[in-house]
Formats: sequence, structure tokens, C-alpha cells
Amino acid sequence: MDETLFPKLSAGDTGALSQAITLVESNLPAHAEASARLIEQCLPLSGKSTRIAISGTPGSGKSSLINEYGSRLTADGSRVAVLAVDPTSPISGGSILGDKTRMDKLAADPNAFVRPTPSRGTLGGVARDTREVIVLCEAAGYDTIIVETVGVGQSELAVYGMVDVFVLLGIAGAGDELQGIKRGALELADIVVVTKADGDNKLRAEETRSMIRGTVSMLPGSRSNWKKRVISTSVTTGDGIDEMATTIRSFIDQQRASNEFETTRIQQLKDWFDEEIVQLATERILSLPEYASFAGKIANDGSAPPTLAREFIDSLFRSIDK
Repeated sequence: MDETLFPKLSAGDTGALSQAITLVESNLPAHAEASARLIEQCLPLSGKSTRIAISGTPGSGKSSLINEYGSRLTADGSRVAVLAVDPTSPISGGSILGDKTRMDKLAADPNAFVRPTPSRGTLGGVARDTREVIVLCEAAGYDTIIVETVGVGQSELAVYGMVDVFVLLGIAGAGDELQGIKRGALELADIVVVTKADGDNKLRAEETRSMIRGTVSMLPGSRSNWKKRVISTSVTTGDGIDEMATTIRSFIDQQRASNEFETTRIQQLKDWFDEEIVQLATERILSLPEYASFAGKIANDGSAPPTLAREFIDSLFRSIDK
């Protein structure tokens, strides 16, 4: 590892930050040790930011809303990092979005850093490396980290375990239907934002807002002592964006006052440890010659995969116990 990388990164050098992110995202075994060492150096400088998830299906206006919200934060003196977790093409393995065109203000803002991150097929589109990238951004001096995710599969649950506040976006559908809103995601959401509340869609958006308010009032809260808030916004007119910013800050202040903020952060560190154990153990196990031998039995003799898996793990632990 370049020994000047950490000093440059901790001084706020965006080139060094980009280089560091490339290092931790690398799949090359030769980079694993350098990546781990860099994270160890950065950890003491991390943990001081506000971590915000903004999730929603394609078309819900995530990037446009983040562009406007983030620009208002930087105008107030914040340094904002946006980690846009891209879905990955299952065929090419490359990012599907792969550009910053919908965040033009932030992309040109010296107090903002926008980084698309390919998910490489991990849980629900949330990159395995996102936790590490958050640490790197915090060490580089960014006080607000926004994780944008596509809101498919179990991505909401995965990103919920990395952030301080979870914001779910949705748009008004046709008639009484809602597009981009799932019950499971509503249960996780601390704040729900109905986007594109302008023009011909304004009345429908307000109807959607009322419907969601009725729905969330019957759902269990994801955090103690917090009543879920539902807000409507328009990037076109600017309506509702200041209200969203104020609500996010109110949520964070309440969590800190009740000590739930610190408790959640500690639990997230434990979850990170557990995830790394599972990931590293899986990688090591799948590289064993014994694995290939057991896996071959599926095609050769028609053995049931669950039975073979148990036999394989039992055989590994028998050898460890010896």
C-alpha cells in the first residue's frame, strides 16, 4: 500500500479517497491486507458523521432529491459524501447506472463527493464494501454520508443496518395504488417521502401521503419513541425539502438524547463483525478441495443439497475438533 495514502486521505484529498475506495473494492487477494490495514488506520477517525439511507425503486426520484438535499447541506457548511450503490448487470458484471448525471450540483460541488459503487451481486444490491467506504469517507472529513440504494430485494434491510436514519421514497400510483412502497420497507422506514408532488401530480401525491400516514400509523415502529413521519416533496418547486432536512435532524437529535443512537452504532459494529466472519468463512470453505468433492456428488449421485451441506460441514468440524 502507498504509505502516503492515509495521510492524504485524512487531510481530505478526494483523489486519495477515490484511490482508497478502489483498494477496498478490489477482489485481488494481494489488496486484502493493504485494505484491512487502511481501515484500521481510518477507524479512529470515523463515526462522527450522520449516516442517511435514501431508498426507493427506480423512478422514485432518489438521485434528483439527493442532489437538491445534499446541495442545501453543503450550502450550510456540511461536507457530504454520496455512495450511490448501483445494481450490477448479471451478464457483464458492470454497473448499470454508472454516472453522476442526475447529481450535477453535487458532482461539481467542492464540498461533496459522489461515488457510484457496483453491488457485484451482493445482498439486495448493497455492496459488501459499503461499510468500509463509509469509514473511509468519514476519515476524509465528510460529516454527512448518504447511501443511495435501488430498493430491490432485501436491500432495505441490509442498508438499514449501516445507517442512522432510513428514508424511504415512493411516488403516487394510478388510482389508489402506490408504486415503490412495500410493507416490509415501510416497517423499516423512519421517514417516508412522497416525491414529485407538483403539477398535475400534486393532488395525487397528497392523497398518497394521507394513505401512507394511515398505513404507517398501524405499523410497529422501527425505533423506540419515534413516530414515523410522512412528507411530500418536489425537486421542481423545492417544496418539502427543508421539511425533510429538519425531520432528519429531529430524528437524529431524538436518538442521541435517548442514547439509542450509540446503542445502534455499537450493534452495527457487532453486525459488521458477524458479516465478515460469514463472508471470510464462506470464501475459505468454497476454496477447499473437499468442497469440490462434495459438490460433485449433486450431479453424480443425485444427493440432496441440504443433506450434502450438513455432511460437508460436519466433516470439516470433525477435522477441526481433532
